[in-house]
Amino acid sequence: MLENFLLGLDTDNEHKTGVTVVLAPNGVTGGVSVRGGAPATHETDLFRSENTVDKVNAVVLSGGSAFGLEAISGVMQYCYEQGIGYNAGGYKVPICAGASIYDLECGSFAHPTKFSGYNACKNAKLVSDMCGRVGAGCGATVCKLGGMASAKPSGMAVVSGGVGEVEMAVVIVVNALGDVYDPHTGAYLMRSEGEAEKSFSNTTIACVLTNARLTKAQANKLADVTQDAYAKCIRPVHTMYDGDSVFVLASGEVECDLLTLQMLADKLCCDAILRAVTCSDD
Repeated sequence: MLENFLLGLDTDNEHKTGVTVVLAPNGVTGGVSVRGGAPATHETDLFRSENTVDKVNAVVLSGGSAFGLEAISGVMQYCYEQGIGYNAGGYKVPICAGASIYDLECGSFAHPTKFSGYNACKNAKLVSDMCGRVGAGCGATVCKLGGMASAKPSGMAVVSGGVGEVEMAVVIVVNALGDVYDPHTGAYLMRSEGEAEKSFSNTTIACVLTNARLTKAQANKLADVTQDAYAKCIRPVHTMYDGDSVFVLASGEVECDLLTLQMLADKLCCDAILRAVTCSDD
């Protein structure tokens, strides 16, 4: 499934942080949506429909807040060594985007490094369903309306599915300020305790992978509507203290209408959020 993508992890259990890398060695169409008011992101401007570069080689999800964006340098180094990247003339330049969560208060101060990103690439394998406190989800927490003292552990998850020949997977790291709800029943799975207080220790980041054929404009639209899944499961969401972001990568083997893709992405993203917070100890 999704044979044009690879997924790699690097986990620092000692310091409770890590990296999750999605590799697309052959280059794929990308889109992105950033709604939170406190994002830590890299190269998101390249996804704008009017900009030149039309293929992406990697999306890097990391812990460490803005410090953790350093991991992208390691991913670029790996891709360069493998001859992966945009042909800029004399050299190929790897197109690597990314986003980070704030997990600095989950363990002792630490963040993913260039080596972490490189190592995640070396560990990369075909995409398969999983969940736990691994990769960028190692230090993830939720339910922080009452502050970090009452935060509950979360993690990352990968959930896949399809319609006909269309394949899709959602890779997500759930580190939200808000509480988590089951969108099917409305019941909360995890709820904050104590009085609400400001917290910058947040952000939910995801990457939607599909073998469908999309333009950059369509990939951006798919990323934007997938944020609706965040709103179904996390309350409050897209706050000034979250950096909520969704990337989309489309490898283009199969034709599919955008509405079908939107419905599939919404379902898989909701399922991935619930898995990330309910099996975080796997």
